[in-house]
Amino acid sequence: MISRDKPPSAQETFMQMAQAAGLRGRLLVTVGILILIRLGIHIPIPGINREAFAAAIANNNQVLSFLDIFSGGGLSALGVFALGILPYINASIIIQLLTAAIPALENLQKNEGEAGRRKLSQYTRYVSLGWAILQSVFISGFWLQAYAIKPGPFFIAQTAIALVAGSMFVMWASEVVTERGIGNGASLLIFVNIVATLPKSLQNTIQLVESGGRDTVGRVIVLLLLFLVTTVGIVFIQEGVRRIPIISARRQVGRRILAEQRSYLPLRLNQGGVMPIIFASAILSLPALISQFAKNPTFANIVQTYLSPGGNASWVYALVQLVSIVFFSYFYSSLIVNPVDVAQNLKKMGSSIPGIRPGKATSEYIERVLNRLTFLGAIFLGLIAIVPTGIEGFLNIRTFQGFGATSLLILVGVAIDTAKQIQTYVISQRYEGMVKQ
Repeated sequence: MISRDKPPSAQETFMQMAQAAGLRGRLLVTVGILILIRLGIHIPIPGINREAFAAAIANNNQVLSFLDIFSGGGLSALGVFALGILPYINASIIIQLLTAAIPALENLQKNEGEAGRRKLSQYTRYVSLGWAILQSVFISGFWLQAYAIKPGPFFIAQTAIALVAGSMFVMWASEVVTERGIGNGASLLIFVNIVATLPKSLQNTIQLVESGGRDTVGRVIVLLLLFLVTTVGIVFIQEGVRRIPIISARRQVGRRILAEQRSYLPLRLNQGGVMPIIFASAILSLPALISQFAKNPTFANIVQTYLSPGGNASWVYALVQLVSIVFFSYFYSSLIVNPVDVAQNLKKMGSSIPGIRPGKATSEYIERVLNRLTFLGAIFLGLIAIVPTGIEGFLNIRTFQGFGATSLLILVGVAIDTAKQIQTYVISQRYEGMVKQ
């Protein structure tokens, strides 16, 4: 009773993780699925010269290295999970864009409740399957043929089937983690894949320090300090909240008169969490993949020059990345918070914002505040994604190639969201114990 209104401490959280059957089961399911996915990455696709392909990936460009990080090394290792969760992410982008454009899909999301959301999830799975088939056929037919031991139609068919099956299994695993684990299935898979590539980057950095002089040590220290400062900034962005005060009018329930109550409406600085940066990165990776398939020297040169973080005109890539992050931040914010619905709900509950009339004036006020918060959060996200990568190139330290502020943002954001999810389960276990007593 004393601690029911307090957030769970670290000691209580670990005790509940070890003792509470419900939370312990969710954690075991999550850990088991993540281990299974990591093992599947190293199951090889037959008929490919892996050494030649891995060397080509390592020497190609930073965009493909970034995609390799998203798949946890599965792209360079050419495992059955080489596509990983990327088709599902791309399908989510397509469905959410169509939801904003097609009234029928918007009605499913807003008015049909749980049944509508399940139907949208089913549509996302279908689009994921189609996208995985398209990617697999192009990858096996236009990319992997050069590294095939026996190229031909049979090689294309068996490779495409293996890649599609692996991608669908990863999608199913992410949904299992979301429903029966601790949640955030797709984000957790990306988190684990990024973490799995860190030891190799750290090993390359240590070798660089050992082979270089004092100047190299200084540059590495500056880069690590920059990553530390970036992590602190990410935490501030993820935890930043604007609290709009709300007053509930006095109400009479039976013979009792409930006094006026004061509360607040929390609006996060970054409503979309890590999803805007993930979607922007997925969009920016498409030109590099298309250039690999098309085999057009002119188009490949344009992509390498303007749409690559290591190109001669990398400022164009940075600008496109910033615009993409801002767009997806506003897009996700519009999906998560609807000012009109919030204003109507406040009016129904007899609540209001001090100094603002209920109804249309309230929705306009919330929309104005939300737009300012989203713009500020999007600019911060863009700067965090761009500035450290530029300084990394300025310091000429390429051992973290592909792993930059974007990956760091995903790691910190997913870690914060997962910790909050676990705290939510701990609080629910606390109240279940109170009910049993």
